[in-house]
Amino acid sequence: MPSDPLAGRILVTGGAGFIGSALIWALNSRGIEEIVVSDILQSDEKWRNLVPLRFADYVEGPALRSRLAQSPGSFGKFSAVFHLGACSATTERDASYLIDNNTAFTRELAAWALSTGARFVYASSAATYGDGAQGMDDKDPAIERLRPLNMYGYSKHLFDLHARRLGWLDRIVGVKYFNVFGPNEAHKGDMRSVVAKAMDQIRTTGTLGLFKSYDPKYPDGGQMRDFLYVKDAVEMTLHFAEKDVTAGGLFNLGSGEANTWLTLADAIFGALGLKPSVTFIDMPEAMRAKYQYYTKADISKLRASGYSEPLTPLSDAVADYVKNYLVPDKRLGA
Repeated sequence: MPSDPLAGRILVTGGAGFIGSALIWALNSRGIEEIVVSDILQSDEKWRNLVPLRFADYVEGPALRSRLAQSPGSFGKFSAVFHLGACSATTERDASYLIDNNTAFTRELAAWALSTGARFVYASSAATYGDGAQGMDDKDPAIERLRPLNMYGYSKHLFDLHARRLGWLDRIVGVKYFNVFGPNEAHKGDMRSVVAKAMDQIRTTGTLGLFKSYDPKYPDGGQMRDFLYVKDAVEMTLHFAEKDVTAGGLFNLGSGEANTWLTLADAIFGALGLKPSVTFIDMPEAMRAKYQYYTKADISKLRASGYSEPLTPLSDAVADYVKNYLVPDKRLGA
């Protein structure tokens, strides 16, 4: 691995997406522009995330994959690869597509990066933990015990297992993002964070609808999540390619706190200067058996790797997102 992976050329897959474009914005803020961006733009609006950003080249994901397969050196030398490209829809039902796009392509890209000496950091997922019954411990080597609740989480889990089986996890980093929210997620539609979707609801109805609880241990609105601001998420991710950081393995990336949906709702209304108005709605039947009632990232392993930056408090993060991005409809870097 190069002594300073951020000093050379950098590849970011999923670079037009939510976390990927935020990562490029963070690189730009460091004065780094020797970046090759890859994604699959198709017909949605995520291309808008790229407009304010500075990078050297763009290549469509299928072209990247086929060219690397035919000629591994066709794009030149990279010092770091951030593989954030994937289908992240937890409702996607096409298992064959997810296996090819999320598992097989990650295998190919990781093998290529390792063969060239590039630092490889990829997005695993907190969805690999399933309902949390087996814990959410990134220090536990027994990852085969995990039981993802959806095919998206399973497609990520399969690569984690593959990387461990081949001994790659000593040399690469898989980051498990918890509930990330923030600017540049507008294109995600129904997969946007509750903060983003709440803006639409509040503008049209003045009220925010939250799912009822179907677990007696949690009151309506008392379901808990580890909410992580995207600006913190990308700083954590870049940490693993900073100079002298040689940690490998799987790492939880979260706030380390569990907040209720009602706490989040209060922060959203507060950022808008409005009195909270929440109603509770029925959860679709198909979601009830796969719903996570509690997530909280143990980030002690991240801290032990040398990451010492403070995290943005939830109310401050929501206020920044709402006031500086959602209300004026701005993207990072604009």
